Amino acid sequence: MRLPFSSLLVPARQIGARLTPAKITQYGCAIVFLPAVPRASDWAALPFGDLLRELYQRKGRKPGDSVQLRVGARAQTLILAVCLADTASTFERLQSAGKLARIALEGEPQSLILCASGCAQHAVQAALYATIAALEAAAFRFATFKSNPKPHHPPARIDIATSEKLADLDLTLATAAGNNLARWLTALPPNTLDAAGYRRSLRDLARHLHLKFKFYGEAQLKRLGAGAFLAVSQGNAARDAGIVHLGYRRGGQPPGAAARGGQPPGVATQPAVSLVGKGICFDTGGTNLKTHKGMLDMHIDMEGSAVAVGSLYALHALRSPLAVDCWLAITENRTGPLAYKPQDVVRAHNGTTIQVIHTDAEGRMVLADTLSLAASKKPRAIIDYATLTGACVYALTERYSGAFTNRPEARDLIEAAGTSSGERVWCFPMDADYDSDLESAVADVLQCATEGKGDHILAARFLNRFVPKSIAWLHLDLAAGSRPGGLAHICTEITGFGVRYTLDLLRRGWPAVGRPAVGRPADSQ
Repeated sequence: MRLPFSSLLVPARQIGARLTPAKITQYGCAIVFLPAVPRASDWAALPFGDLLRELYQRKGRKPGDSVQLRVGARAQTLILAVCLADTASTFERLQSAGKLARIALEGEPQSLILCASGCAQHAVQAALYATIAALEAAAFRFATFKSNPKPHHPPARIDIATSEKLADLDLTLATAAGNNLARWLTALPPNTLDAAGYRRSLRDLARHLHLKFKFYGEAQLKRLGAGAFLAVSQGNAARDAGIVHLGYRRGGQPPGAAARGGQPPGVATQPAVSLVGKGICFDTGGTNLKTHKGMLDMHIDMEGSAVAVGSLYALHALRSPLAVDCWLAITENRTGPLAYKPQDVVRAHNGTTIQVIHTDAEGRMVLADTLSLAASKKPRAIIDYATLTGACVYALTERYSGAFTNRPEARDLIEAAGTSSGERVWCFPMDADYDSDLESAVADVLQCATEGKGDHILAARFLNRFVPKSIAWLHLDLAAGSRPGGLAHICTEITGFGVRYTLDLLRRGWPAVGRPAVGRPADSQ
C-alpha cells in the first residue's frame, strides 16, 4: 500500500484579519475565539456578533463553552464561538480543541476559517495551534478495506484570520503530518504491513524524502552478531525480518543517492540524534503464546517504529538543522518449531549474553541489538520508542507514557517537554540496584524477571546495557500509544503518541543534541 503523502494534511494558511459577514459566509465553518468574559466590544467586532452574544448569554455559558450559530442564505455556514478559559494546560487546550474539531467537521465543510476577537495574543495563538492540530487529526482518515467505503470529504483548506504572524504554524502542521503518518502506519492490518511490506513502504519514504536507506537482513545481522534480534525473528515463516536504517541530513540527497547510500558533499555524517523504534508487525507472544484478547490488537505492536518514522517526517518537513538517524527493528514474534524458547541463551550485537525467560518479552530483545547498532554510529543522543510493557500501562494508565533516561539530571526537562507538548510523560527510577533482579547464573543478564512487578523499570535497566554511557539516552514506554476514545486532540484509539513530544524535546536542545531542532521551547510562546 502506498504511503498517503498527499493526504497527510489539509492546507492551512494565514490571511488578512479583517472579516465581514459576506466573507465569513464563504466558508463552511468558522471558529471564533473570545476572552473568558467577553466585552460588548469583543462581540461587536465579530460578524454576527450580536446574535452570538444573545445565544451565549441566553444559555448561561461559562469560560471554555462554545455557542453555535448557522448563517448564510441557506444556513450553510456554521459559526462556533468559543470563550477561552483564562488558564489551561496544553493538554487541556488540545482536549477542548479535539471536541471543537469534531463538531466543526461533522457536516464535512469544504473550508474553515479561524479568527479571534479581544483575546490576549499568547492565549489566542495557543488556541489556534491546538485547534489546527485537532482539525488536522480529525480530518485525516486511515486506510480502508471496505468494498463500498463511505465517501470522505475532508476540507480543502483552513484559513486563519489574524494580523499577528503565527511563527510556529509550520511546526504545528509538520507535527500533525508526522502524527497522521504514525497513526496510519500503526492502523494497517498485519497482512498488509508485514515485515516485507513495511520495508517497501520505508524504501518509498526514503525515495520520496531523499533519505539514506539501508536494510540489514537476517544474513547480515548474523554476521554482525545480532543474536537477540535473530532469536525473535527465527520463528517467522518467511526470512524477511531485519533492521532498517534511515538517515536525514539537511540539504537532502540528490535523486538516487538514497539507494546508493551516499551523501552530498559537506553534509554531516555523524548523527546528532538517533530515533529507534520497536517494529513488531504482529506479536503472538511466541512460545509463551498470548490469549485471544491479548493477541487481538498486536498488529499495533509496531507503533514505536511508526512514531520514530513520524518524528523523522516532521523534522524533515521543518528542514531541521539536526542530523537525524532512524533505526527500526522490523519483525514478527511468531510461534512454531523454530521459535526461540525460555532458557535459551543468546549473544547480542555488543557481546552481552542473555538468558531468555519469557518469549513475549521480545520487544527488549529486538531493541537491544537495534540500540547497539544505532550507538555504533556514535550519535550524541538516542530516543527509543516502544509499546513495551503492560506494567507501564498499569502504573500510568493510557493517559501518560513512561520515560527512562541515563541522564537523571534531565528529568525535569524531560517531563517539562511532556507538559508543554500535551503528550505527558512521567520519569521512572533507573537506580542501578534494580539490576540485581536481572542477575543470571548462566549468562550476563536475564531478559526479564520471572515475576512481572516493576517490569517497565527492569526492561529499561536491561536496555540500558546496550547504550554506552557517553550517549544521552531516553526510553519511552508508550503506555499512551493506544487508548479507547482517543487522547487529548486525537479521537482515534491509536494516538501516535510521541511525535509532538519528540519535537518539543528537541526544540529544548535535549542534552547532548546540540542546536535546537526548530524554533524555541513551546512554553515560551
